[in-house]
Amino acid sequence: MLYYPYMTTSKDENVTKKLSNTLKKTREELGLTQEEVAKMSGLKSNYYAKIERGEINITIKKISKIIKALKIDASEIFPA
Repeated sequence: MLYYPYMTTSKDENVTKKLSNTLKKTREELGLTQEEVAKMSGLKSNYYAKIERGEINITIKKISKIIKALKIDASEIFPA
């Protein structure tokens, strides 16, 4: 099988799904809505919802904005 950089693999999908599940769990534990997190992160609420559903791959820059908004350490999202 040829690999093209823009194609996603099952490993990529697993990472995206784990990230989305972790973000959702963390947001719920903090008692926040998707809209609140989106606003605090400077993102549109429908875009943030897609992140939590694992529908899109996001950049490190956007992950950083979300982490800052949730006031958590990156290790909570990406455990060692």
